[in-house]
Parts: sequence; C-alpha cells; structure tokens
Amino acid sequence: MAIKILMPALSPTMTEGNLAKWHVKEGDKVNPGDVIAEIETDKATMEVESIDEGVVGKILVAEGTEAVQVNETIGILLEDGEDASAADEAETPAAKPAPAAESEEGSEKESETASEAAPEPEPATGNGASSADVKASPLARRIAEQSGVDLGAVQGSGAHGKVVRADVEAAMTGGAKPAGGGAVDISASGALPAALDADGNRIFASPLARRMAAQSGVDMSTVQGSGPDGRIVKRDVEAAIAQGVPAAAEETGKTAAPAAAGPAAAGDTSELVKLSTMRKVIAQRMVESKTQVPHFYLTMDCEIDGLLDIRKALNAAQEDVKISVNDFVIRACAMALMEVPAANVAFEGEGVMRQFHTADISVAVAIPGGLITPIVRGAEGKGFKQISTETKDLATRARDGKLAPEEYQGGSFSVSNLGMFGVKQFDAVINPPQACILAVGAGEQRPVVKDGQIVPATVMSCTLSVDHRVVDGAIGAELLAAIKRYIENPALMLL
Repeated sequence: MAIKILMPALSPTMTEGNLAKWHVKEGDKVNPGDVIAEIETDKATMEVESIDEGVVGKILVAEGTEAVQVNETIGILLEDGEDASAADEAETPAAKPAPAAESEEGSEKESETASEAAPEPEPATGNGASSADVKASPLARRIAEQSGVDLGAVQGSGAHGKVVRADVEAAMTGGAKPAGGGAVDISASGALPAALDADGNRIFASPLARRMAAQSGVDMSTVQGSGPDGRIVKRDVEAAIAQGVPAAAEETGKTAAPAAAGPAAAGDTSELVKLSTMRKVIAQRMVESKTQVPHFYLTMDCEIDGLLDIRKALNAAQEDVKISVNDFVIRACAMALMEVPAANVAFEGEGVMRQFHTADISVAVAIPGGLITPIVRGAEGKGFKQISTETKDLATRARDGKLAPEEYQGGSFSVSNLGMFGVKQFDAVINPPQACILAVGAGEQRPVVKDGQIVPATVMSCTLSVDHRVVDGAIGAELLAAIKRYIENPALMLL
C-alpha cells in the first residue's frame, strides 16, 4: 500500500512551514533515515528524514512552496511491487487541503467525501454513462470539472480502469470537448478553463496560477513554469507580474496593456516585498506583546570601568576564547535572578504563572530577515568562558539556520544588547511568556560625581522591561539593582 509523506510538525507550536527543498525526486529509492527534504520554519531550516522504505512515486508539493499545513500530504512513497497508479490511488482527500491562497499545490487536492456529498447533475455522455458514474480519482474529477472535460469519454489508465489526472490531461491535450458539448460557464461554476498556447496546446498550470493570471491579465503562454514537469505555479505568475510580462490580448483583437502598470508607472520607486515566515511571526508576536502585556520600564546607569579591566585581564590570560561585555551581562542577569527569584517567572495564562528555578537566558541575535533568541541554559552555574563559547556557537548556528527547536524555545529571561551599534538607551519589547527583558546600551565616557568631584567614567545604561501582571515595580527595581551591583562589582561574579 502506498505511503503518504506528510508535512511534519517540527515544534509543538508549528502549524505550517515552507517546503524549501527536496533531496529526492520521483523514482528514487528511499531507506529509513535518508534525508528527503528541507523544511523552513519561522526560526530555522531543518532536514526531514524518511521513516519508511520505498520508491518516491509522486511529489505533490513542489519545493519552494510556502505555508504548507502540518500533516498535509506532500508526497507518495510506493512499496515493493506497486506502480504509479498506486500513487494516484493514494491521493486520498482524507487530509484537509490547504487554502488556495496559502499553497497552490494544496489547492488541487479535493476531498472525496465532499465531492460525493453533493454531486452535481451531469449530462448523459455519448456511451450512455454520466460523468458521475465514472470511476475517477478526486483530483482527476476536479480537473475535468474545471476544464469541462466529459469523464464518460475518457479512457482510464488507473487500477480497474479508474480515470486519473494523466488521463484527463491527455484528453484535454487531445481536444476533448466540454461535457454536454457546450462551453464552460465560468460565471456559474467558478472554474477556469485550461490555458492554451498559440497552437492550441494546453498550458499546464495550477488552478491558483490560472486564477491569478486571469485576474492580472497575464498571458500564460509567455510564462516559464518552475513546477513539476514545467507546470506553472503561483510564484511563476508573481514573477511574471513583477517583470511586466505582456498581458493576454482581448478577444476583440486589441492589444492588452502591460500587466505591471502599477505605482511604478506613476514614478513611484518603491516596491512591495513579501514578508518572510520569520518576519510574519515576529510581527504577530510583537503586536501580541505590546497589546496584551502591560509593560513598565526601569532604567539604571552602570559604571563598567572595573568590568572592562577584569575583561581585559581575562582575555590577556588566555587566547582561545575572547570574553565580551555581553558575557558579563548574561552572568550578572543569571546571578541576579537567583537572588530575586520572584522576577524569574513567566505568565502562563489566567490564574497561572510559571516559577523558574534556573536562569535560562535568551540572547537576542540578529540574523538575515529578523532575529532569534537562542538560550544559554543554567547560566547561573557557568563561568564567563563557558558562556562566551556557548553564545558564539549559538549565534553562528542561528545565522546559519541550524538551531534545534529546544535551543531557542523557552527561556526565563531575555537580554537584548544594541551597545555595539552605538545605541545609548532603548526600551525592549517583552518576549512572551517571559516576564522581563533587559535592554543594554553602549558604554561611553560620561561625567559623574564622586565625593563631590566631577570625574569621567565609562557608563552603560540598562533598561528593564517588565510584565506587570506577574512582576511588580518593587520586585523589578530589586532585580535591576542586583544586576547593576554585579556589573559594577564583577569580582562578585567570580565567587
């Protein structure tokens, strides 16, 4: 029996992902443990291994497809002795198809249950059988309905003479007439006819691609398909619109205007750029944080001359690891959280908060297209050298998209440091469900008053953003004061 390859859930909160790349093609032999695809989530790109043995019979979702729903069938694996017809049989609609706007390949899958629940009357065919009586796969039936092909006139090549997609496509290429001998009523059915080139040959394209081309006036005969077997998919039409591919001519013979006559024609030099999956998730989470979490902010200035002296001495004493100011900040926050455990909490919902017993510090790392917060777990029990090694390794793998979910999910406290960019002070947005985040500014020479004298000192401003639902002002102030004490007296962190 053919085996479905499903879109995996790579984390507990994952609902969809991008199919970045296939490592196999149709006809390839696959063994358990073989890498078959790469899936891109909002945080990383991860390899997916096969758990079954067989031959790749059909790839249903092309690489590059975005927003593929978890548990959607993305391919078919054939067992020994099965042929291609078994792959068509396996295209069962038990799994709910993805919305057309989210996955053009998913939009072609039709629920057999839904198809049989409300069949529409079909005109009698020339051999006395109606299209409804013909044995056909759900996908073949849908293509026939959209293109107006009479299933009763199509010879099936599937198991027991079942009509499959290839049979309908062959009939359309061969000029099969619409059911009932008439034209397709697009306004009544909502279906789009198959696109034809100048020679009358069918142009293979997904229903979503055809719909987009029709709405945008793009001539599909000028579009190069990048889907399986040269099939035109959504991204091809989008590229054609962006490049200004000529629109299809009107039936009256008039020349159509270019499809891309948008704001640029009026002299606008801007363009619309689609948000990446990561950027969409960041946008969603930040809106939720600022609208649902009652923030308050506490700021203190920390003198770091002593810290800089100890850092210089430690780096001079060993060459394999270079300790940064941020490593001192991470350790200071971890020790302060152990000293003020009432701030080491997270809001988990109405009437519930989580109390952490270790300081798992999330460190904000800028990566192309967004940011990610890998976690230094149990930082209160790690020295500067270990913290430095871990943060550098996590940051490198974060930029390469190689972090495992457990390395960036969770955490009890966050640190965001923009000091290296010369930012003096800023207010960070809390990373839910955490209750606090520390925003660290640049260390700079400032005049300070000591014993009635104005003297220069290297000062760094730190702002603590706090969730008032679980941490009150006094507790937040106590935590920030503890952080300041450790930063200004770094020898305490060596004990």
